[in-house]
Amino acid sequence: MIKNSNKTHDLRVALVTGGSGGIGHAIVKELADNGFAVAVHYSSNKLKADTIVNEIVKKGGKAISVGGDVADEKCMQEAFDMVEERFGGIDVVINTAGIMILSSIAEANLADLDKMYRTNIWGTFVISKQAARRVRQGGAIINFSTSVTRTKLSKYALYVASKAAVESMTMILARELRGKDITVNTVAPGPTATPLFLDGKDKQTIDNFSKATPLERLGTPEDIADTVLYLATSGRWINGQVIFSNGGLA
Repeated sequence: MIKNSNKTHDLRVALVTGGSGGIGHAIVKELADNGFAVAVHYSSNKLKADTIVNEIVKKGGKAISVGGDVADEKCMQEAFDMVEERFGGIDVVINTAGIMILSSIAEANLADLDKMYRTNIWGTFVISKQAARRVRQGGAIINFSTSVTRTKLSKYALYVASKAAVESMTMILARELRGKDITVNTVAPGPTATPLFLDGKDKQTIDNFSKATPLERLGTPEDIADTVLYLATSGRWINGQVIFSNGGLA
């Protein structure tokens, strides 16, 4: 059951960018299990997105897949159009799409910097622009950052700079939507066991991250999905905030 007492429509609809990825997939599943119709966005892996959609539909849920580059305004406008045409509107937009390339500042490849900024900053702006125009009253916009904006780990400077921009956009958009009863927040996960996080890390590095939190484990995509579900439903008094879902990481 959807827990949002401020619900204004019989069918609540969510668009999840990066919905075929690790955290995105967990969020899609959590929303579908709680009665949302879900649009599963993918960048290149249409097969995986369609598989997720088929799983939801087989369980009696409502879902579609939508594809495209989040930084392409025309493409994302068409994606939002598709969701509205299929389900009648959009209540929640969750922007998990992002890439992470690690490098020291001294050795940074500026081509990698451009690639990451295109998705993480430009893409967030494009999605936020469409969401600000289309999300229905009582809805929510949820962006994604990282807890490394606070922990300041070496080799994360380029990635953190892109996510700090996301946090700033989020806080400003929350104020720009004054009077529309739409919340805008950012979730900043700590170390979470996803392909994006695990890629290129040896066992010792992963073990060190696991021990860094008081809970002495990595987060799971489901941990992050729980936070997102709360913000998308009953967390109506949380607005313009960065929520650190990181198990107590300092």
